[in-house]
Amino acid sequence: MAKVESFELDHDLVKAPYVRQAGYEVHETGAVVTKFDLRFVQPNQDALPTGAMHTLEHLLAINIRDYVDGVIDLSPMGCRTGFYMICWGEHTPEEIASALEKVLQIVLETTVVPATTAKECGNYRDHSLFGAKEYAKQVLAAGISRDPFTRTV
Repeated sequence: MAKVESFELDHDLVKAPYVRQAGYEVHETGAVVTKFDLRFVQPNQDALPTGAMHTLEHLLAINIRDYVDGVIDLSPMGCRTGFYMICWGEHTPEEIASALEKVLQIVLETTVVPATTAKECGNYRDHSLFGAKEYAKQVLAAGISRDPFTRTV
């Protein structure tokens, strides 16, 4: 059976919010893909409500690309404690955390959520800008650690 990196992580030991490099792959052609765990809330203690998470997904997916080159995808975790981001090339947790801080500031200033029509979104009714802002405030106030096991902000 294949191993899944996130299932190997001891979720009892991590200290959210944090950014961690969750994967690094080099293809035979030399192409590099890096995966990051952008954890917003403490696993098994809290979870992002779906409306807030959905809105954060839209705002992060659009705005993070202004600060990080080569973003392939940004997707919510099924456990609703954060997001995965996959990028071309090599990036550091420091670079990603710094970009995330900038994007969360943008979330706080946002007045309209992009791509929320039935044509643009598969669940356009399930958004909460208020909730997204509350979690952005919470993460920024706590600081985004660059280490998942030790609070280093």
